[in-house]
Amino acid sequence: MPHSFSRYEKFVILLLAFLQFTIVLDFMIIGPLGALLLPALHISPQQFSLVVSAYAFSAAASGLLAAGFADRFDRKRLLLFFYAGFVLGTLLCGLASSYALLLAARIVTGLFGGVIGSISMAIVADLFPLEVRGRVMGTVQTAFSASQVLGIPLGVYLSNHWGWHAPFFLIVLVSSAVGVLIVVQLRPIDAHLKLQRAGGSFQHLRLTLGRGRYLRTFAATMLLATGGFMLMPFGSAFSVHNLGISLEQLPIVYMVTGVSTFLAGPQIGRLSDAIGKYRTFCIGTLLACIVVPVYCSLGLTPLAVVILLNVLLFFAITARIISATALISAVPDPADRGAFMAVNASLQQLSGGVSASLAGSIVTQTADGHLEHYETLGFVVVAAMLIVVALMYPIQRAVALRVAELAKAARPAGVVG
Repeated sequence: MPHSFSRYEKFVILLLAFLQFTIVLDFMIIGPLGALLLPALHISPQQFSLVVSAYAFSAAASGLLAAGFADRFDRKRLLLFFYAGFVLGTLLCGLASSYALLLAARIVTGLFGGVIGSISMAIVADLFPLEVRGRVMGTVQTAFSASQVLGIPLGVYLSNHWGWHAPFFLIVLVSSAVGVLIVVQLRPIDAHLKLQRAGGSFQHLRLTLGRGRYLRTFAATMLLATGGFMLMPFGSAFSVHNLGISLEQLPIVYMVTGVSTFLAGPQIGRLSDAIGKYRTFCIGTLLACIVVPVYCSLGLTPLAVVILLNVLLFFAITARIISATALISAVPDPADRGAFMAVNASLQQLSGGVSASLAGSIVTQTADGHLEHYETLGFVVVAAMLIVVALMYPIQRAVALRVAELAKAARPAGVVG
């Protein structure tokens, strides 16, 4: 019988999705603001790139630092603590009047914001059984599409009319409302506290990092992030300079792609619950392996074809992320979920930064802006995706065996089959 979500469960799912929306928007909005930030703060492109990467690297560091005590507290209180820090960091971004202050504010924002995603995933694993986590993750992941469709255009509009500070103040306003909902409506999530083993935070982190099945999953996670992050930094430049899409047409590509993936996310989640997470992951990977080489080797291309290929590519990426996240959520023991998710998120951030740098070493740009060797980058991405399929298979097998063992243990005595 299909699982029917209660009113409170629906509230938790929507709350986590909206919370993720604020985190993703804060992370992504800095890129489009570059054209305003460089002259306003008198900074160079190299300094701006440091502002962008400071968030990712501080988020990676905070994930490892938080992993040791992530399972020692009520997840609601932990979420509130880090979300409050994230809101403070975003407010400091809006108030920054110099390059040094903005850089420091992005570091603060990353230190707190980088842990929130892992806490959210731990909450999902605590509150929802594996058989419906695809549906839950599918809804939560719509935050990425929503930020692309609604958040970034709105942020750019506000910055054009009221300055680059305005989007950060908007995020603070929306995030504060989300924080109030967490305080008032979210119930304590502390069942994992009864399962904690003796020992300090460092020992808990060491044990988490030392478990073989966790290490295999961490390796898969790093390569999973590689596939997406390698194409992202040059997406706009490739569309404009290689595909011939004008700057006026570019928002149309993002809007149509974002709306399509926003609508498809929950349906992909349902599919992963119905046919299996790993099977959905393989289908998404197969589609990506077909689309990526074609897309990366294109020259001047009609707008409709570019939109179609972008939609297909983001469908594939969304299918991979939703199914992989749902499957990976079943790997850690309940007592280790917080630490496991924190380390996992940290490695994703680190892998994203390294992948973007690696992509920069492959792709070159001519004097007229045309990108060269982008097709080579596409084949590297395909190779990484195929390796992840192999890495995910033993994870899927281990999860299936654990689920079967738990089902057998829960079966009443004397009942067979």
